[in-house]
Amino acid sequence: MPRIPGALRNLLAGLIDYAGLYPPACLPLAIVIERYNGFLHSPESWILNRLVLPGSVLPQVRLLEDWHVTLLVEEEPGPLPRQIETLETKLACCLSLPTYCEAPLASIEGSFAKIRTGGLKPEMIPSPQRIAEFLAEAARLRIPFKATAGLHHPVRSVHPLTYERDAPRAMMHGFLNVFVAAALAWRGAQPPLLVKILEETDPAAFRFGDDDFRWGGQVLTAAEIHAARRDFAHGFGSCSFSEPVSDLRQLGLLP
Repeated sequence: MPRIPGALRNLLAGLIDYAGLYPPACLPLAIVIERYNGFLHSPESWILNRLVLPGSVLPQVRLLEDWHVTLLVEEEPGPLPRQIETLETKLACCLSLPTYCEAPLASIEGSFAKIRTGGLKPEMIPSPQRIAEFLAEAARLRIPFKATAGLHHPVRSVHPLTYERDAPRAMMHGFLNVFVAAALAWRGAQPPLLVKILEETDPAAFRFGDDDFRWGGQVLTAAEIHAARRDFAHGFGSCSFSEPVSDLRQLGLLP
């Protein structure tokens, strides 16, 4: 079984928020809770971060001691259980907990940003140029972010956009592409280079070692990746945890 290189471990640690209630999975709450508990106790639990819940379902959920939750809200929710660690909103303001705002970067002050990287239809997927511009501007403004939607697969590739038999297919962004690009943006890389990374479709082009990551002549140290993840590229929400993990395993990146 392959050992996980240090640079890859730093990129993946706590990367995925599990959002099984949301499209395209749209799982029942009971199944989402069961799966989150299972993922928390799996060998890949180190890749898992928070459970994504809408504020409306909180009264129906018994939060367990080892849970970490991010709550989607439309307004200030007031006092919350300690397992609720962050909030997400379409407002452009910081609420009572660290807040990810799905709002223009220029309007965000004192909180974090949130970017959509996919959707249920091809036209909902932002271009590499759009994501590159977001990453460069967020890095310039020193605004940390999380991504949501569409990052089910490690490397940019064509896939069905939903789990329906007749689902439309489109080129989907890869989460390795996005978070490597984010780490380079944090170091000062500009959109032209970031676009090239976001457009990469060859998994073999991403070379992870214990001490560094290499792509197309670019080098990031494991320490730089760790710092970018900690201070800037916090992670992404996905309605599936098993799919990204399975894909990483198929690429030989996980045992």
